[in-house]
Amino acid sequence: MATEEKNTGEHSAITMLKESGATKVKVAVTDIDGILRGKYLHIDKFLSAAQPFPAGGFGFCDVVMGWDMMDHPYDNTELTGWQHGYPDALARLDLDTLRRVPWDSDIPLVLGEFVNADGTPHAACARQTLQRVLKRAEKMGFQVMTGMEFEWYNFAETPQSWAAKKGVDPEPLTQGMFGYSLLRVSQHQDYFNAIMDQMLAFGVPLEGLHTETGPGVYEAAIAFSSALEQADRAVLFKAGIKEIAAGFGIMPSFMAKPNQQLPGCSGHIHQSLSDGKNNVFYDAKGTHNMSPLFESYLAGQLAFMMDFAPLLWPTINSYKRLVDGYWAPVKPTWGVDNRTASFRVITASPKATRLETRCPGADVNPYLAMAAVIAAGLDGVEKGLKLTSPPITGTNRGAEKTSGVPRTLIDATRLFQQSEIARDWLGDVFVDHFSASREWEWRQWLDSVTDWELKRYFEII
Repeated sequence: MATEEKNTGEHSAITMLKESGATKVKVAVTDIDGILRGKYLHIDKFLSAAQPFPAGGFGFCDVVMGWDMMDHPYDNTELTGWQHGYPDALARLDLDTLRRVPWDSDIPLVLGEFVNADGTPHAACARQTLQRVLKRAEKMGFQVMTGMEFEWYNFAETPQSWAAKKGVDPEPLTQGMFGYSLLRVSQHQDYFNAIMDQMLAFGVPLEGLHTETGPGVYEAAIAFSSALEQADRAVLFKAGIKEIAAGFGIMPSFMAKPNQQLPGCSGHIHQSLSDGKNNVFYDAKGTHNMSPLFESYLAGQLAFMMDFAPLLWPTINSYKRLVDGYWAPVKPTWGVDNRTASFRVITASPKATRLETRCPGADVNPYLAMAAVIAAGLDGVEKGLKLTSPPITGTNRGAEKTSGVPRTLIDATRLFQQSEIARDWLGDVFVDHFSASREWEWRQWLDSVTDWELKRYFEII
Protein backbone atom coordinates (compact mmCIF):
# COMPACT_ATOMS: atom_id res chain seq x y z
CA MET A 1 0.00 0.00 0.00
CA ALA A 2 2.12 2.82 -1.29
CA THR A 3 2.18 6.02 0.72
CA GLU A 4 3.58 9.45 -0.02
CA GLU A 5 6.01 11.63 1.87
CA LYS A 6 5.02 15.05 3.16
CA ASN A 7 7.10 18.17 2.62
CA THR A 8 8.79 17.57 5.98
CA GLY A 9 10.65 14.63 4.45
CA GLU A 10 8.99 12.26 6.93
CA HIS A 11 7.34 9.26 5.35
CA SER A 12 3.58 9.61 5.59
CA ALA A 13 3.38 6.15 7.19
CA ILE A 14 5.39 7.46 10.14
CA THR A 15 3.21 10.55 10.38
CA MET A 16 0.08 8.44 10.29
CA LEU A 17 1.35 6.12 13.02
CA LYS A 18 2.34 9.03 15.26
CA GLU A 19 -1.08 10.62 14.83
CA SER A 20 -2.96 7.34 15.28
CA GLY A 21 -1.93 6.78 18.87
CA ALA A 22 -0.83 3.22 18.09
CA THR A 23 1.26 1.70 20.89
CA LYS A 24 2.58 -1.30 18.96
CA VAL A 25 3.24 -2.45 15.40
CA LYS A 26 3.34 -5.95 13.95
CA VAL A 27 6.41 -6.51 11.75
CA ALA A 28 7.11 -9.54 9.60
CA VAL A 29 9.60 -11.05 7.18
CA THR A 30 9.33 -14.25 5.18
CA ASP A 31 11.53 -17.29 5.55
CA ILE A 32 12.81 -19.36 2.63
CA ASP A 33 9.48 -21.24 2.41
CA GLY A 34 7.45 -18.03 2.21
CA ILE A 35 6.13 -18.34 5.77
CA LEU A 36 5.72 -15.08 7.66
CA ARG A 37 7.91 -14.79 10.72
CA GLY A 38 7.46 -11.73 12.87
CA LYS A 39 6.97 -10.00 16.17
CA TYR A 40 5.24 -7.07 17.81
CA LEU A 41 7.34 -3.95 18.38
CA HIS A 42 6.60 -1.16 20.83
CA ILE A 43 5.89 2.01 18.88
CA ASP A 44 9.10 3.67 20.09
CA LYS A 45 11.19 0.71 18.97
CA PHE A 46 9.38 0.65 15.65
CA LEU A 47 9.94 4.36 14.99
CA SER A 48 13.63 3.86 15.70
CA ALA A 49 13.81 0.84 13.40
CA ALA A 50 11.93 2.71 10.66
CA GLN A 51 14.62 5.36 10.30
CA PRO A 52 16.45 5.48 6.94
CA PHE A 53 19.64 3.43 6.56
CA PRO A 54 22.11 3.33 8.24
CA ALA A 55 20.29 4.48 11.39
CA GLY A 56 17.25 2.26 10.91
CA GLY A 57 16.60 -1.46 10.84
CA PHE A 58 16.45 -3.94 13.67
CA GLY A 59 18.06 -7.25 14.52
CA PHE A 60 16.24 -10.45 13.55
CA CYS A 61 17.87 -13.80 14.24
CA ASP A 62 19.19 -15.18 10.95
CA VAL A 63 17.96 -18.67 11.88
CA VAL A 64 14.76 -17.84 9.97
CA MET A 65 16.87 -18.20 6.82
CA GLY A 66 18.55 -21.31 8.17
CA TRP A 67 15.78 -23.61 9.33
CA ASP A 68 12.84 -25.42 7.79
CA MET A 69 9.14 -24.84 8.30
CA MET A 70 9.23 -27.05 11.43
CA ASP A 71 12.03 -24.93 12.97
CA HIS A 72 14.67 -27.62 12.42
CA PRO A 73 18.00 -25.95 11.55
CA TYR A 74 19.68 -27.04 8.32
CA ASP A 75 22.97 -28.88 8.74
CA ASN A 76 24.19 -28.34 5.17
CA THR A 77 24.18 -24.58 4.57
CA GLU A 78 27.17 -22.24 4.44
CA LEU A 79 25.41 -18.89 4.63
CA THR A 80 23.96 -19.48 8.08
CA GLY A 81 24.08 -22.33 10.56
CA TRP A 82 25.44 -23.59 13.86
CA GLN A 83 28.95 -22.79 12.68
CA HIS A 84 28.09 -19.08 12.67
CA GLY A 85 26.20 -19.03 15.97
CA TYR A 86 22.97 -17.68 14.46
CA PRO A 87 23.66 -13.96 14.91
CA ASP A 88 21.18 -11.21 14.17
CA ALA A 89 20.64 -10.25 10.56
CA LEU A 90 19.58 -6.70 9.77
CA ALA A 91 15.89 -6.41 8.90
CA ARG A 92 14.89 -3.27 7.04
CA LEU A 93 11.28 -2.11 7.11
CA ASP A 94 9.44 -1.15 3.93
CA LEU A 95 7.08 1.59 5.04
CA ASP A 96 5.19 1.40 1.76
CA THR A 97 3.76 -1.92 2.96
CA LEU A 98 2.00 -0.38 5.98
CA ARG A 99 -1.55 -1.62 6.44
CA ARG A 100 -3.86 -2.44 9.35
CA VAL A 101 -4.97 -5.93 10.30
CA PRO A 102 -8.77 -5.70 10.57
CA TRP A 103 -9.21 -9.01 12.42
CA ASP A 104 -6.52 -8.05 14.96
CA SER A 105 -7.93 -4.82 16.39
CA ASP A 106 -6.62 -2.87 13.38
CA ILE A 107 -3.04 -3.20 14.58
CA PRO A 108 -0.58 -1.69 12.04
CA LEU A 109 1.57 -4.17 10.13
CA VAL A 110 4.74 -3.51 8.12
CA LEU A 111 6.75 -5.99 6.05
CA GLY A 112 10.51 -6.10 6.17
CA GLU A 113 13.38 -7.65 4.25
CA PHE A 114 16.91 -8.71 5.10
CA VAL A 115 19.92 -6.62 4.14
CA ASN A 116 23.62 -6.89 4.86
CA ALA A 117 25.37 -4.61 7.36
CA ASP A 118 26.27 -2.22 4.54
CA GLY A 119 22.67 -2.01 3.36
CA THR A 120 23.09 -4.22 0.30
CA PRO A 121 20.49 -6.95 -0.34
CA HIS A 122 20.89 -10.17 1.60
CA ALA A 123 21.51 -13.02 -0.83
CA ALA A 124 19.09 -15.45 0.88
CA CYS A 125 16.18 -13.03 1.36
CA ALA A 126 13.26 -14.08 -0.84
CA ARG A 127 11.83 -10.57 -1.15
CA GLN A 128 15.22 -9.20 -2.14
CA THR A 129 15.65 -12.01 -4.66
CA LEU A 130 12.48 -10.93 -6.45
CA GLN A 131 13.63 -7.32 -6.35
CA ARG A 132 16.91 -8.22 -8.03
CA VAL A 133 14.94 -9.68 -10.95
CA LEU A 134 12.64 -6.65 -11.09
CA LYS A 135 15.55 -4.21 -11.13
CA ARG A 136 16.97 -6.05 -14.12
CA ALA A 137 13.56 -5.77 -15.77
CA GLU A 138 13.62 -2.01 -15.14
CA LYS A 139 17.01 -1.74 -16.83
CA MET A 140 15.46 -3.48 -19.82
CA GLY A 141 12.74 -0.80 -19.84
CA PHE A 142 9.89 -2.86 -18.40
CA GLN A 143 7.54 -2.67 -15.45
CA VAL A 144 6.28 -6.13 -14.55
CA MET A 145 2.60 -6.43 -13.71
CA THR A 146 1.29 -9.60 -12.09
CA GLY A 147 -1.67 -11.25 -10.44
CA MET A 148 -1.88 -14.45 -8.39
CA GLU A 149 -4.64 -16.99 -7.92
CA PHE A 150 -4.73 -19.53 -5.11
CA GLU A 151 -6.80 -22.63 -4.53
CA TRP A 152 -6.93 -24.11 -1.04
CA TYR A 153 -8.83 -26.65 1.03
CA ASN A 154 -10.81 -25.63 4.11
CA PHE A 155 -11.31 -28.08 6.94
CA ALA A 156 -13.56 -28.08 10.01
CA GLU A 157 -10.52 -28.51 12.24
CA THR A 158 -8.37 -26.59 14.72
CA PRO A 159 -4.69 -27.12 15.52
CA GLN A 160 -5.84 -28.99 18.64
CA SER A 161 -8.32 -31.27 16.87
CA TRP A 162 -5.82 -31.93 14.08
CA ALA A 163 -3.15 -32.89 16.61
CA ALA A 164 -5.61 -35.17 18.39
CA LYS A 165 -6.27 -36.93 15.07
CA LYS A 166 -2.52 -37.34 14.62
CA GLY A 167 -2.71 -35.84 11.15
CA VAL A 168 -5.25 -38.26 9.71
CA ASP A 169 -8.69 -37.75 8.09
CA PRO A 170 -9.35 -34.01 8.33
CA GLU A 171 -13.04 -33.13 8.10
CA PRO A 172 -13.79 -31.04 4.96
CA LEU A 173 -15.70 -27.83 5.52
CA THR A 174 -18.26 -28.95 2.92
CA GLN A 175 -18.88 -32.22 1.12
CA GLY A 176 -18.72 -33.18 -2.53
CA MET A 177 -17.39 -31.79 -5.79
CA PHE A 178 -19.22 -28.51 -6.27
CA GLY A 179 -17.29 -25.81 -8.11
CA TYR A 180 -18.76 -22.30 -8.45
CA SER A 181 -21.42 -23.27 -5.95
CA LEU A 182 -23.54 -20.52 -4.42
CA LEU A 183 -25.21 -23.19 -2.28
CA ARG A 184 -21.94 -24.16 -0.61
CA VAL A 185 -21.09 -20.48 -0.12
CA SER A 186 -24.43 -19.90 1.60
CA GLN A 187 -23.59 -22.60 4.15
CA HIS A 188 -20.63 -20.55 5.40
CA GLN A 189 -21.64 -17.01 4.50
CA ASP A 190 -19.91 -15.32 7.42
CA TYR A 191 -16.54 -16.89 6.59
CA PHE A 192 -16.89 -16.25 2.87
CA ASN A 193 -17.85 -12.60 3.36
CA ALA A 194 -15.12 -12.10 5.94
CA ILE A 195 -12.52 -13.18 3.39
CA MET A 196 -13.73 -10.67 0.80
CA ASP A 197 -14.32 -7.78 3.19
CA GLN A 198 -11.39 -8.19 5.55
CA MET A 199 -8.87 -8.84 2.79
CA LEU A 200 -9.97 -5.61 1.11
CA ALA A 201 -9.53 -3.72 4.39
CA PHE A 202 -6.14 -5.44 4.72
CA GLY A 203 -4.92 -3.99 1.43
CA VAL A 204 -5.23 -7.31 -0.39
CA PRO A 205 -8.17 -6.71 -2.76
CA LEU A 206 -9.65 -9.80 -4.35
CA GLU A 207 -11.05 -9.75 -7.87
CA GLY A 208 -13.08 -12.86 -7.16
CA LEU A 209 -13.70 -15.68 -4.71
CA HIS A 210 -15.59 -18.90 -5.39
CA THR A 211 -15.77 -22.58 -4.50
CA GLU A 212 -13.62 -24.93 -6.57
CA THR A 213 -14.06 -28.57 -7.47
CA GLY A 214 -13.33 -30.52 -4.32
CA PRO A 215 -14.76 -30.77 -0.79
CA GLY A 216 -14.25 -27.48 1.00
CA VAL A 217 -12.09 -25.97 -1.75
CA TYR A 218 -12.05 -22.22 -2.46
CA GLU A 219 -10.25 -20.21 -5.10
CA ALA A 220 -9.36 -16.51 -4.92
CA ALA A 221 -7.86 -14.14 -7.48
CA ILE A 222 -5.83 -11.26 -6.09
CA ALA A 223 -6.25 -7.96 -7.95
CA PHE A 224 -3.56 -7.26 -10.57
CA SER A 225 -0.73 -4.93 -9.50
CA SER A 226 2.99 -4.30 -9.86
CA ALA A 227 4.98 -7.47 -9.20
CA LEU A 228 6.47 -6.62 -5.80
CA GLU A 229 3.15 -5.37 -4.48
CA GLN A 230 1.50 -8.54 -5.81
CA ALA A 231 4.02 -10.81 -4.12
CA ASP A 232 3.50 -8.93 -0.84
CA ARG A 233 -0.25 -9.33 -1.24
CA ALA A 234 0.12 -13.04 -1.97
CA VAL A 235 2.25 -13.69 1.12
CA LEU A 236 -0.16 -11.70 3.27
CA PHE A 237 -3.15 -13.45 1.67
CA LYS A 238 -1.96 -16.92 2.61
CA ALA A 239 -1.13 -15.86 6.17
CA GLY A 240 -4.30 -13.79 6.48
CA ILE A 241 -6.61 -16.57 5.33
CA LYS A 242 -5.28 -18.77 8.12
CA GLU A 243 -5.90 -16.07 10.72
CA ILE A 244 -9.38 -15.22 9.46
CA ALA A 245 -10.33 -18.91 9.25
CA ALA A 246 -9.18 -19.58 12.81
CA GLY A 247 -11.87 -17.19 14.04
CA PHE A 248 -14.46 -19.50 12.48
CA GLY A 249 -12.95 -22.77 13.72
CA ILE A 250 -11.66 -23.54 10.24
CA MET A 251 -8.21 -24.75 9.19
CA PRO A 252 -7.11 -23.91 5.62
CA SER A 253 -4.45 -25.88 3.78
CA PHE A 254 -2.35 -24.62 0.87
CA MET A 255 -0.74 -28.02 0.33
CA ALA A 256 -0.33 -28.77 -3.34
CA LYS A 257 -2.00 -32.19 -3.05
CA PRO A 258 -3.64 -32.99 0.30
CA ASN A 259 -5.55 -36.00 -1.04
CA GLN A 260 -4.43 -38.50 -3.68
CA GLN A 261 -7.98 -39.00 -4.99
CA LEU A 262 -8.82 -35.30 -5.34
CA PRO A 263 -7.55 -32.39 -7.44
CA GLY A 264 -4.59 -30.45 -6.09
CA CYS A 265 -4.25 -26.75 -5.32
CA SER A 266 -2.73 -24.32 -7.79
CA GLY A 267 -0.91 -21.01 -7.46
CA HIS A 268 -1.32 -19.51 -10.93
CA ILE A 269 0.71 -16.41 -11.84
CA HIS A 270 -0.57 -13.89 -14.41
CA GLN A 271 2.04 -11.61 -15.99
CA SER A 272 2.37 -8.76 -18.45
CA LEU A 273 5.05 -6.18 -19.24
CA SER A 274 4.47 -2.46 -19.52
CA ASP A 275 6.71 0.23 -20.98
CA GLY A 276 5.16 2.71 -18.58
CA LYS A 277 2.28 3.53 -20.92
CA ASN A 278 1.15 0.43 -22.75
CA ASN A 279 0.96 -3.32 -22.35
CA VAL A 280 3.79 -4.39 -24.65
CA PHE A 281 2.47 -7.96 -24.86
CA TYR A 282 -0.36 -6.84 -27.16
CA ASP A 283 -0.03 -6.39 -30.90
CA ALA A 284 -3.19 -6.30 -33.02
CA LYS A 285 -1.16 -7.37 -36.05
CA GLY A 286 0.51 -10.30 -34.34
CA THR A 287 -0.53 -13.94 -34.40
CA HIS A 288 -3.14 -14.36 -31.65
CA ASN A 289 -2.63 -10.60 -31.00
CA MET A 290 0.76 -11.42 -29.46
CA SER A 291 3.65 -9.02 -29.90
CA PRO A 292 7.07 -10.43 -30.87
CA LEU A 293 8.21 -9.48 -27.37
CA PHE A 294 5.36 -11.51 -25.84
CA GLU A 295 6.39 -14.48 -27.98
CA SER A 296 9.99 -14.22 -26.75
CA TYR A 297 8.82 -13.95 -23.13
CA LEU A 298 6.68 -17.06 -23.56
CA ALA A 299 9.51 -18.87 -25.36
CA GLY A 300 11.76 -18.11 -22.40
CA GLN A 301 9.37 -19.74 -19.97
CA LEU A 302 8.93 -22.76 -22.24
CA ALA A 303 12.69 -23.15 -22.55
CA PHE A 304 13.75 -22.45 -18.97
CA MET A 305 10.88 -23.61 -16.74
CA MET A 306 12.94 -26.59 -15.61
CA ASP A 307 15.89 -24.37 -14.66
CA PHE A 308 13.74 -22.86 -11.92
CA ALA A 309 11.78 -26.02 -11.07
CA PRO A 310 12.09 -26.11 -7.25
CA LEU A 311 10.92 -22.49 -7.00
CA LEU A 312 7.69 -23.55 -8.72
CA TRP A 313 7.37 -26.89 -6.88
CA PRO A 314 9.22 -26.41 -3.57
CA THR A 315 7.98 -29.29 -1.40
CA ILE A 316 7.91 -33.07 -1.44
CA ASN A 317 4.14 -32.86 -1.84
CA SER A 318 4.36 -30.52 -4.86
CA TYR A 319 5.14 -33.44 -7.15
CA LYS A 320 2.09 -35.47 -6.07
CA ARG A 321 0.01 -32.80 -7.82
CA LEU A 322 1.87 -33.17 -11.12
CA VAL A 323 0.00 -36.19 -12.48
CA ASP A 324 -2.07 -36.52 -15.65
CA GLY A 325 -5.80 -36.11 -15.43
CA TYR A 326 -6.04 -33.63 -12.54
CA TRP A 327 -5.81 -30.26 -14.35
CA ALA A 328 -2.25 -29.53 -13.22
CA PRO A 329 -0.08 -29.22 -16.36
CA VAL A 330 2.78 -31.74 -16.46
CA LYS A 331 4.64 -30.53 -19.57
CA PRO A 332 6.06 -27.17 -20.70
CA THR A 333 3.27 -26.48 -23.19
CA TRP A 334 1.42 -23.36 -24.28
CA GLY A 335 -2.05 -22.71 -25.58
CA VAL A 336 -4.41 -19.87 -26.42
CA ASP A 337 -6.99 -19.70 -23.62
CA ASN A 338 -6.28 -23.37 -22.92
CA ARG A 339 -6.39 -24.28 -19.24
CA THR A 340 -4.68 -27.63 -19.79
CA ALA A 341 -1.42 -25.94 -20.86
CA SER A 342 1.36 -24.85 -18.52
CA PHE A 343 1.31 -21.43 -20.18
CA ARG A 344 -2.08 -19.98 -21.08
CA VAL A 345 -2.02 -17.03 -23.48
CA ILE A 346 -4.89 -14.59 -22.89
CA THR A 347 -5.40 -11.83 -25.47
CA ALA A 348 -8.95 -10.68 -24.84
CA SER A 349 -8.10 -6.96 -25.08
CA PRO A 350 -5.00 -4.70 -25.21
CA LYS A 351 -5.27 -4.05 -21.48
CA ALA A 352 -5.96 -7.63 -20.42
CA THR A 353 -3.41 -9.40 -22.67
CA ARG A 354 -1.21 -11.50 -20.42
CA LEU A 355 0.44 -14.84 -19.77
CA GLU A 356 -0.93 -17.16 -17.11
CA THR A 357 1.68 -19.58 -15.80
CA ARG A 358 -0.48 -22.43 -14.53
CA CYS A 359 2.04 -25.01 -13.38
CA PRO A 360 2.96 -23.73 -9.86
CA GLY A 361 1.06 -25.04 -6.85
CA ALA A 362 -0.43 -23.16 -3.91
CA ASP A 363 2.55 -24.19 -1.75
CA VAL A 364 4.94 -21.75 -3.46
CA ASN A 365 6.84 -18.93 -1.83
CA PRO A 366 5.22 -16.13 -3.87
CA TYR A 367 8.41 -14.05 -4.00
CA LEU A 368 10.45 -16.91 -5.39
CA ALA A 369 7.86 -18.32 -7.79
CA MET A 370 7.34 -14.87 -9.23
CA ALA A 371 11.09 -14.30 -9.50
CA ALA A 372 11.39 -17.61 -11.36
CA VAL A 373 8.73 -17.04 -14.01
CA ILE A 374 9.74 -13.43 -14.64
CA ALA A 375 13.42 -14.33 -14.93
CA ALA A 376 12.70 -17.17 -17.36
CA GLY A 377 10.50 -14.93 -19.48
CA LEU A 378 12.89 -12.00 -19.52
CA ASP A 379 15.79 -14.27 -20.41
CA GLY A 380 13.80 -15.23 -23.48
CA VAL A 381 13.38 -11.53 -24.28
CA GLU A 382 17.09 -10.85 -23.80
CA LYS A 383 17.97 -13.70 -26.13
CA GLY A 384 15.24 -12.87 -28.65
CA LEU A 385 13.89 -16.43 -28.51
CA LYS A 386 11.22 -17.52 -30.97
CA LEU A 387 8.35 -19.91 -30.44
CA THR A 388 9.33 -23.23 -31.98
CA SER A 389 6.09 -25.12 -31.39
CA PRO A 390 2.44 -24.31 -32.11
CA PRO A 391 -0.10 -24.00 -29.29
CA ILE A 392 -1.58 -27.24 -28.08
CA THR A 393 -5.23 -27.71 -28.98
CA GLY A 394 -6.24 -30.00 -26.12
CA THR A 395 -4.57 -31.78 -23.24
CA ASN A 396 -1.00 -32.05 -24.60
CA ARG A 397 -2.24 -32.51 -28.18
CA GLY A 398 0.72 -31.52 -30.28
CA ALA A 399 3.17 -32.08 -27.44
CA GLU A 400 3.13 -35.87 -27.12
CA LYS A 401 6.92 -36.06 -27.45
CA THR A 402 7.63 -33.18 -25.05
CA SER A 403 9.33 -34.24 -21.83
CA GLY A 404 7.42 -33.84 -18.60
CA VAL A 405 8.33 -32.01 -15.44
CA PRO A 406 10.54 -33.59 -12.76
CA ARG A 407 8.77 -36.14 -10.60
CA THR A 408 10.69 -35.51 -7.37
CA LEU A 409 12.03 -32.54 -5.44
CA ILE A 410 15.61 -33.81 -5.57
CA ASP A 411 15.53 -34.12 -9.37
CA ALA A 412 14.19 -30.57 -9.65
CA THR A 413 16.81 -29.29 -7.22
CA ARG A 414 19.66 -30.81 -9.22
CA LEU A 415 18.42 -29.10 -12.37
CA PHE A 416 18.25 -25.79 -10.51
CA GLN A 417 21.66 -26.21 -8.89
CA GLN A 418 23.31 -26.84 -12.27
CA SER A 419 21.48 -24.06 -14.12
CA GLU A 420 23.61 -21.22 -15.45
CA ILE A 421 20.45 -19.22 -16.13
CA ALA A 422 19.23 -19.52 -12.55
CA ARG A 423 22.64 -18.45 -11.27
CA ASP A 424 22.74 -15.53 -13.69
CA TRP A 425 19.37 -14.16 -12.55
CA LEU A 426 19.29 -15.14 -8.87
CA GLY A 427 22.97 -15.29 -7.91
CA ASP A 428 25.28 -18.13 -6.92
CA VAL A 429 24.79 -17.63 -3.18
CA PHE A 430 21.01 -17.83 -3.40
CA VAL A 431 21.05 -20.85 -5.73
CA ASP A 432 23.42 -22.74 -3.44
CA HIS A 433 21.50 -21.83 -0.29
CA PHE A 434 18.07 -22.66 -1.67
CA SER A 435 19.37 -25.89 -3.20
CA ALA A 436 20.75 -26.90 0.20
CA SER A 437 17.38 -26.18 1.81
CA ARG A 438 15.61 -28.43 -0.73
CA GLU A 439 18.19 -31.18 -0.29
CA TRP A 440 17.49 -30.98 3.45
CA GLU A 441 13.75 -31.27 2.79
CA TRP A 442 14.37 -34.34 0.62
CA ARG A 443 16.45 -35.99 3.35
CA GLN A 444 13.68 -35.45 5.91
CA TRP A 445 11.36 -37.32 3.53
CA LEU A 446 13.86 -40.15 3.01
CA ASP A 447 14.14 -40.70 6.76
CA SER A 448 10.38 -40.67 7.41
CA VAL A 449 8.27 -43.78 7.91
CA THR A 450 4.97 -43.00 6.21
CA ASP A 451 1.44 -44.34 6.57
CA TRP A 452 1.76 -45.69 3.02
CA GLU A 453 4.62 -47.94 4.16
CA LEU A 454 2.72 -49.11 7.22
CA LYS A 455 -0.39 -49.94 5.21
CA ARG A 456 1.64 -51.73 2.56
CA TYR A 457 4.22 -53.65 4.60
CA PHE A 458 3.17 -53.84 8.27
CA GLU A 459 1.16 -57.06 8.07
CA ILE A 460 1.88 -58.60 4.70
CA ILE A 461 5.58 -58.40 3.98
